[in-house]
Amino acid sequence: VASIPGCASSTDGEPPCFPPAYSLTPTTAAPGQSVTVAAPDADCNPRYGKNARIQVSVTDATGVQVVRTTTAMNDAGGFTYTFVVPARTAVGDAAVTAVPYNIDWCDDTGRNNRVAGAGDLRLALVSCVLPMKGLTVTR
Repeated sequence: VASIPGCASSTDGEPPCFPPAYSLTPTTAAPGQSVTVAAPDADCNPRYGKNARIQVSVTDATGVQVVRTTTAMNDAGGFTYTFVVPARTAVGDAAVTAVPYNIDWCDDTGRNNRVAGAGDLRLALVSCVLPMKGLTVTR
């Protein structure tokens, strides 16, 4: 039984490959100010493809999702996306997430879209946590 956490691996013996860690700049902003979410290329080979997208979401301190969009991501997971904090964003601690769009990047289902056709390869169930960065929203 192979345990393949995260965005798992290929069938050619490469190790598991997680999405690269992303950053948030600045980490404090007021409505109307720009915030950039970015990640470097992964140190492994995630093979997201030439049409890869990253989904970026911002949930404010009251739990309202004020940003939800997708933007281009390269084959190695690198991306840069800048958004303007919406006027309706509540003051306080917001959460910013950025995950590969439409890809089972965290295989907690026992099924992984990256190992299709791998024959008898069985995957062990794993647990994952949605990566989040904190954004303090001020007035």
